Amino acid sequence: MRYASITDRLAHLGSGRWALHLTARRMKAEGEEIIELTIGEPDVAPDKALLDEASRAMYAGRTRYSNGRGEPAVLKALVEKYSKRRKGVTEKNFLCFPGTQTALYGVMTGLVEAGDGVLVGDPLYATYEGVIASTGAHMIPVPLRPEKRFHLQAEDLERAITPEARVLLLNTPHNPTGAVLTKAEIAAIGEVCRKHDLWIISDEVYEQLIFDGTEFASPFDLPELAERTIAVSSISKSHAAPGFRSGWAAGPEEFCERLLPVSETMLFGVQPFISDMTALALSQHFDTADVMRENYARRAAIVEKAFKGSNLVKPMPPEGGMFILLDVTATGLNGEEFAWELLRQQKVAVMPGTSFGDQAAGFLRISLTVPEDVLETAMQRITDLAGRIVAHKEAPLHIR
Repeated sequence: MRYASITDRLAHLGSGRWALHLTARRMKAEGEEIIELTIGEPDVAPDKALLDEASRAMYAGRTRYSNGRGEPAVLKALVEKYSKRRKGVTEKNFLCFPGTQTALYGVMTGLVEAGDGVLVGDPLYATYEGVIASTGAHMIPVPLRPEKRFHLQAEDLERAITPEARVLLLNTPHNPTGAVLTKAEIAAIGEVCRKHDLWIISDEVYEQLIFDGTEFASPFDLPELAERTIAVSSISKSHAAPGFRSGWAAGPEEFCERLLPVSETMLFGVQPFISDMTALALSQHFDTADVMRENYARRAAIVEKAFKGSNLVKPMPPEGGMFILLDVTATGLNGEEFAWELLRQQKVAVMPGTSFGDQAAGFLRISLTVPEDVLETAMQRITDLAGRIVAHKEAPLHIR
């Protein structure tokens, strides 16, 4: 039987990136005690008021079809949210989607196709390459340098641009590095995009998880970039509600009008009862993000302290998000090798940096979504393994 070419383009970009995580889950199901530091699932529950609202809406009959753009209450709440960031925002600047991932897929489908190029910082979130490849476009990696705290540099972006480039996929706060771009950096990046007539897709799902001393900035907020910027986000991280799959895209009115039939073809609307919950989440303040932000900042500091003075494992302090990177190249292993040894020998599951691009090959990504005592235990096991590797360099390791 014959298959569409998209199945070939995505064949190596699916669950293979999460092989270690899936192996760890299987080991855990079989009874092994695994410390899981892989995926970014918030370790707090959604606020009870949001759960009550979703339940109330279901029992009130809010289980019928919606419309392609989004429920009126959510659109109103989005206008209020984004009007605080830029003047002139209306309901026509939004489309609702089931989560940021679907929003990314829909937006990318509306902007590029076979032969086009999409610029994206490397390291990058694991699903970006698949979202790009699904359209037939190709990824153009832009190196994010550790010595620049993984902040995308305008000059590096400009050097990477090819004649096929159509879009810059930006992520701030950044997964997996935790980098948060400044307003000045975004303005410089935006100027490059204007010069080369590039769209900007800005993934802002970690907007509310920025640590003290750092401010959020977005190309969406700059009037001179309004015609070329689409911001995507959701309540998955901000309100600890990833399973509800509720997100949106915010962009130029013409873009939203042209993408609406694409969205309707994909989805035929989102879930009204989840929309009611989302409207409440966006229109009132809940302390869920405040709690997570404090937790993640404190846990990042614990990781940094655990390796202070180490010449084998080097933490890369994040400015936001729920992850921290560890450089393990001094051990003589790359991130993939070290991660599998860590799971096999120490029963600690982390994400190897290779899941996030070539620039992260020497790193591990550590999720900060576990209690402090568990995190401390995991860091001690990483320290022990690093020391054992160096002490026994002459003895072969059974690297998977």
